[in-house]
Amino acid sequence: MPRPPHRQHGAEQRPYKHEIPSRDEILAAMEKAGQPLKLEALAPRFGIRTEQHRRALENRLRAMVRDGQLLRNRADEFCLTRHLDVVTGTVIAHRDGFGFLRPDDGSDDLYLSARSMQMLWEGDRVAVRAQDTPRGREGHVVEILARGKTRIVGQFRRERGIDSVLESGDTRTEVLIGRGDAGGARPGDIVAVEVLEYPTKTSHAIGRVVEVLGREDRPGIDTDVAILAHGIPNEWPAEALAEARSWSSEVPEKAKEGREDLRGVPLVTIDGADAKDFDDAVYCEPHGDGWRLVVAIADVSHYVRADSPLDREARSRGTSVYFPDRVVPMLPEELSNGLCSLNPHVDRLCLVCEMQVSRRGEVTRSRFYDAVMRSAARLTYTEAAGMLVAARPRGPHADLKQALQHLNAVYEAFAAVRKRRGAIDFDLAESKIELDERGQVKSVRAVERLVTHKIIEECMIAANVEAAKRIQKGRIPGLYRVHEGPDEERLEELVLFLRTFGHKVNPARLTPKEINRVLESVVGKPEEELVETVVLRSMKQARYQPENVGHFGLALGAYAHFTSPIRRYPDLLVHRAIKHLNEKRSPKGFRYGLEEMERLGEHTSRTERRADEATREVAERLKCIYLKKHVGDTFDVVISSVVPFGLFVRLPEIQADGLVHVTALPRDYYHRDETGTALRGERTGREYRLTEMLKVRLAAVNVEERKVDFVPLESGEPAQKPRRARRGRG
Repeated sequence: MPRPPHRQHGAEQRPYKHEIPSRDEILAAMEKAGQPLKLEALAPRFGIRTEQHRRALENRLRAMVRDGQLLRNRADEFCLTRHLDVVTGTVIAHRDGFGFLRPDDGSDDLYLSARSMQMLWEGDRVAVRAQDTPRGREGHVVEILARGKTRIVGQFRRERGIDSVLESGDTRTEVLIGRGDAGGARPGDIVAVEVLEYPTKTSHAIGRVVEVLGREDRPGIDTDVAILAHGIPNEWPAEALAEARSWSSEVPEKAKEGREDLRGVPLVTIDGADAKDFDDAVYCEPHGDGWRLVVAIADVSHYVRADSPLDREARSRGTSVYFPDRVVPMLPEELSNGLCSLNPHVDRLCLVCEMQVSRRGEVTRSRFYDAVMRSAARLTYTEAAGMLVAARPRGPHADLKQALQHLNAVYEAFAAVRKRRGAIDFDLAESKIELDERGQVKSVRAVERLVTHKIIEECMIAANVEAAKRIQKGRIPGLYRVHEGPDEERLEELVLFLRTFGHKVNPARLTPKEINRVLESVVGKPEEELVETVVLRSMKQARYQPENVGHFGLALGAYAHFTSPIRRYPDLLVHRAIKHLNEKRSPKGFRYGLEEMERLGEHTSRTERRADEATREVAERLKCIYLKKHVGDTFDVVISSVVPFGLFVRLPEIQADGLVHVTALPRDYYHRDETGTALRGERTGREYRLTEMLKVRLAAVNVEERKVDFVPLESGEPAQKPRRARRGRG
């Protein structure tokens, strides 16, 4: 049922017989009242009289409390937080006991003392009063708005007859386990715990074991822990699975009717060797004074209808999550790897972005349409790159070389435009963790970035830009992929860092083009990777929202995600918006209003961060497991950070970090210089500078805490098994 147009404020002028008022209307009504209100006083203002609608209103109010828009006081009244002297935000815990509050309004973090943190956990939503102290701005907790965790995952311990679980990861949250609630766990087991009572200033948290995952050395347990610890949904509701399985394995003939027929066009997919879900296929041919570029994307919205069981579960997941040993997909495999996936030599439904591209790399015309296609080939990046350089390609796909050459030509035109507009071109090395048949880490190697990766990337960016323009021109609620430049504080830090390497940059004119100039100037130099990493960390995180503010990193005025609806929910929403405009020629009657799209943007941004954090934790842990086998070996590392207590170093081959503690250096008193880029010995004058290469011995690895310790060979420590890890080898 189409959603009615977004209502204006003035809720008292209309009855609410079938619909709960929006957040904006609730805020407006409370603003007009000018005082805190109980639920019983709020409900009549919106014509709510039934118990069912009263409960629905209360649920919305609770959600607004959780998000910091309202506060519920001890008199059970709802208050507008903007009229209270409080700051709302999310707790960030530090392993040393203290913490910080990240305010919702984007202002600077507030310090939370260890005393305050006794009753708080990572991810809790709280309201605090801010106070200036010698340590800076400090927050004093007024109210806990919502708990960030209902479960924790960690190692079961038994000491002096007391059972407890210490959470895996950096925050080290501890929960006591009551008598009879151990669930058969043995000391050392990794378990999932349901929280029964949260900590207070005078008591510990209490929970019960709900699942025993196994011993910490069991293959796959690292991924299991990450899935549970981050709350990633990984079990399909029965009705969602039934809906997915209700579709046949082949596209019904009726579904092909009314679509443009591209089955004669040799579209190909180009993906990684281990990919199973193929979202996109491409084709390019010369046309006029340029090229005709066809980007065909899986038509997921045909199968996943808004508000269906499948859609609700996809929305909850937000994204597919890719771990080294498995994928937690956004859609059941019947769709993600089957009916939606653009597999070769079978009919598939798609939504196409067809573009006319000029010789200068500019899209002069584009259109979106429903089509049916049949992929001519499933190519890997390596295979396609080999075909491009081969004089006479052999094999079943040799006849596709010309089409690949056209794709390469349009890529080169796009790349020239990208350079002219000044998009930041990061080329950070990525590592791939390979597992053996038992699930053990076999190797960690650097992944080479081929020209075919860049071809697909630029084709997808072009389609994403056209999608953003389409929803912007159609004035329909949709999600843009927005990316803002560095904030003032991070900008100052970045400028100071770049100046230590002789780069004179003006913070007032630090555009993407200027940043790219700096990155190009360090290519091939020892500091290349470090400079790229620091520049990347200075940037704000990209996110989804219905208000378009452009994309700083890509130097684009409008950008959206359109090309991966099998694995990203925002792309699915963009498809629905474009298809609605194609069908109705107007935004009227679109299922989603602006307010709901704002919430979906916040939710999908959170699920993306959740996936990133979970996969990063697993990768770090698996790298530690791999490195533990090589304790005593020698490596060449790069100094990536200088701190008073030593040197953080990076192992380029596997993108792993470790510490050379100051006590491992040749005996001396060491001091960090005023620029923070060197550690200097007081007696010897020996300097250790940022980006300097060191030969070190791997001294120790703590897998649980994900810590790696190195000792420089110059300290007189002999290597047990001298070797040098090489790029591309485990």
